[in-house]
Amino acid sequence: MINKIKFARNTIKMNYPAELKYTKDHEWVKIEGDIATVGITDYAQSELGDIVFVEIETEGEELDIEEVFGSVEAVKTVSDLFMPLSGEIIEMNAMIEEKPEMVNEDPYGAGWMIKIKMSDPSQVDGLLDVEAYKDAVGA
Repeated sequence: MINKIKFARNTIKMNYPAELKYTKDHEWVKIEGDIATVGITDYAQSELGDIVFVEIETEGEELDIEEVFGSVEAVKTVSDLFMPLSGEIIEMNAMIEEKPEMVNEDPYGAGWMIKIKMSDPSQVDGLLDVEAYKDAVGA
């Protein structure tokens, strides 16, 4: 489903895939068995602006829910990235280190950030569904 946010001169289409889960910190989560793929939402990347650097130095580490796993640097600002679920970061997307603009261009595809081996799958129940996330961002 695509929503439109109207600005003074432009209409921007925001993408909110219904099959994903979301956090209040604007991360999306795709669950496949006990593995969660994580990235930032279309809304987040548009608010940040042009992303120029992604730093994730936590690969191989076990982190708790809401701990910082990295950061995103955009022309406007630097923003921390928060763990949506507890677990071990088993993979990071090496492509976004070389091409951070992939996060802007394809946030739900090639712009993914990390894969987590979940330590507590019941935490998925605490994530937002698409309607709750859209409400949270005023879409």
